[in-house]
Amino acid sequence: MSLEELYRYINWRMNPGDERARERFGRIEEFFKKISGELPSKGRVLDICAGTGIAGIALAKVTGARRLTVLDARKDDLELAREWLKLAGINPEVELIQGDAREIDNLVEEHDIAVLWGLTMPHFDPFDAVRLFAGVALVLSEDGVFLIEDTDRIYWVMYRVGYRKFLVEGRREGYTIASMHEGYNFVRGTFRRGYYLLPGFKKISDVDFHYWDLSTQLAIGGVFFEEARLIPKGHGEEENVWGVLYFRKPRKDVARLVLRNFTSPR
Repeated sequence: MSLEELYRYINWRMNPGDERARERFGRIEEFFKKISGELPSKGRVLDICAGTGIAGIALAKVTGARRLTVLDARKDDLELAREWLKLAGINPEVELIQGDAREIDNLVEEHDIAVLWGLTMPHFDPFDAVRLFAGVALVLSEDGVFLIEDTDRIYWVMYRVGYRKFLVEGRREGYTIASMHEGYNFVRGTFRRGYYLLPGFKKISDVDFHYWDLSTQLAIGGVFFEEARLIPKGHGEEENVWGVLYFRKPRKDVARLVLRNFTSPR
């Protein structure tokens, strides 16, 4: 079972035909405007695990990018990127790539900014994350920037909410989606959730998640980039629970060395 099957039922608010997705595009654009002074301008933008390209296109618009690469494993979502480009009113050189983000250094050429948006990191276990960071470091320019939007799930899921064996993930017209705990992989550090369609309890997907905290991602990123810090997006007591991880100036020599010798357990 694939994520593609699951995403047919879960709405991530990234379809350009969805009014709430267009509102989300505006919020993403506003955030990039706030940090535009820390981003390369008129360069090449790479959107990783892009879905429809909602974040990459907002970033390309703000920075005046001349080139945009949209990478995702799901072909159906990629096809919608051109609609976002029309709505954004921009026309950079565009390449749509269907592929695995863990192999990014074999799929794309050099870029100036890479973005991983939409709280996507749980799909990468620690071994995948090492490959991801190393691969991104290799495809960024000397002063390149890597942005990851994420939240601290150790605090949020494990402390504030508590891990749920059974969880209603969302309701749509005519059906409900629920997930259940179905195992834990002690080697890879992943929880397996089974997703079911209600009524009827039809299984639609299995998904493995690693529940990241922000500090571990900053530590891994600090190995592969000279600069690693958090730009908070929350407020008050929870200011540092959610935000954008900012990495700059890739250490390509470290990335090459790691990938040359790195092995991942089965």
